[in-house]
Amino acid sequence: MQRPAPTLIQYLPKFLTVMAEGYGPRAFRADVIAGLTVAVVALPLSLAIAIASGVPPDRGVFTAIVGGFLVSLLGGSRFQIGGPAGAFIVLVMATVQRHGLDGLALATFLSGIFLALGGILRLGNFVKYIPYPVTVGFTAGIGVIILASQMRPFLGLTLDGPEPGPFLEKLPVLWNALPTLSTLNLALGLGSFGFILVMRHIAPRFPGMLGAIALAGLTVWALNLPVATIGSAYGGLASGLPMPALPALSMDKVRAVLPDALAFTLLGAIESLLSAVVADSMTGRRHRSNAELIGQGAANMASACFGGFCVTGTIARTATNVRAGARGPVAGMIHALALLLIIMLAAPLASAIPLAALAGVLVSVALHMIDLRAIRTLIRTARAEAVVLLATLAMTVLRDLTEAIITGLALGALVFLHRLAQMSGVDATLDETNTDSRPKDRGEGRQTIVLRLTGAYFFGSAPVIESVLDRISAQPRRLILDMADVPLLDITGAHSLSGFIRKALDRNMRVTLVGCRAQHRKLLEAADLPADAGFAQSVAEARES
Repeated sequence: MQRPAPTLIQYLPKFLTVMAEGYGPRAFRADVIAGLTVAVVALPLSLAIAIASGVPPDRGVFTAIVGGFLVSLLGGSRFQIGGPAGAFIVLVMATVQRHGLDGLALATFLSGIFLALGGILRLGNFVKYIPYPVTVGFTAGIGVIILASQMRPFLGLTLDGPEPGPFLEKLPVLWNALPTLSTLNLALGLGSFGFILVMRHIAPRFPGMLGAIALAGLTVWALNLPVATIGSAYGGLASGLPMPALPALSMDKVRAVLPDALAFTLLGAIESLLSAVVADSMTGRRHRSNAELIGQGAANMASACFGGFCVTGTIARTATNVRAGARGPVAGMIHALALLLIIMLAAPLASAIPLAALAGVLVSVALHMIDLRAIRTLIRTARAEAVVLLATLAMTVLRDLTEAIITGLALGALVFLHRLAQMSGVDATLDETNTDSRPKDRGEGRQTIVLRLTGAYFFGSAPVIESVLDRISAQPRRLILDMADVPLLDITGAHSLSGFIRKALDRNMRVTLVGCRAQHRKLLEAADLPADAGFAQSVAEARES
């Protein structure tokens, strides 16, 4: 088979690459085992995330089936597992409250279009530049919100009215409802959470989440316990996929859900590519970020047509897939088909699953999202990054995820620019030797001064370097500016440097630039560098000129 052009390889699904490399029975058996293992983990998570997002539980399974299959078939990662993710709970719930299920379907469909366009335009290459403190901060913030959202079913609280969405409004309502706490629901929630925690330590490969909800459901059914279940709250699960249909489309509706679709797109791109990076680190492989975005886009569009919601790469399920011995994308496709088979055969059994047990599953997920070790490390060792992390976390909890990411990126950029500016400097070397054959005039003892610029010379460092240059009191006849160690020069730095050179020429100094790179020279000329300035390859050559 002829190899695609290099520019097209970045769009090629990994499924085709794996097939072209040679895919045999041994790899297929490994993928079947891995896919079934992931399906066992994905089922309780899909149900719990859907319920926490304010949509019927079977829509979470539809999302995992349709989205998970297409993410593996069309994506740019060998091991990515797609499906509903806890990170989307806050956004999905807010979208449903504002626009209903029809609005959620349209926002999901639009986000799929945006994700695919992002991949086609090669924007996947830029998502990797999101700072680590920002990802830790918004992930922890989402974990805090999920914890707060699960307190009502976890504790079995009875509220007088609808539960508020905003975090600060929710807390007093939950506090006032504490007298209605149900010890039975609390026992089921704690039991599920404790079972998952224990199994994670003593038998990491055991599907603790599925075991927890199975035991809770069996207990409720056997003892006929009076608690809310999937059956009593939602009427059970569908026993198959619905017929596909495009979301209702109108310009007014598109304008209304557009901010939600953009938020889905931003978070989906970050979450899926972060998950792909985790898979790469575990396997030594490399994903194709733009192909991954295209696959995620197709998965979201299809999910919306089948009654699902936002699809993204999921770190926990992807890591489970890798640990289970997956060889390629077929494992993710097997996982989706296994979920379809499960709901076709066992959907009635899910009616007995108590909502408190699903809340216990999500409490364990939320606590896992709050990476206390990373937070402590940043606070102890990198104070500036800790500020970025805490600001992102606070904005996620108190405002919304989009504002949190923008705030975190802005603060992270400021921290980076400040440190980059601190690395820039000027070293002055005074040469008092008379390089001319003419006798020295009075006051001309310093014939040459060499200014060695180091580090990036950009808008952040230009004022600092300008002040250093202006403080040089010596009035040499020759000024040499050594730029060999300036890796970066922007237009602000070029204007600053050109202005300084102009001042030096006005004082009758001869100015020579040494080690000036071609791109830097173009910027200086664009910034009106005086024509009297000279150029040399080395300081020695500049002295002799």
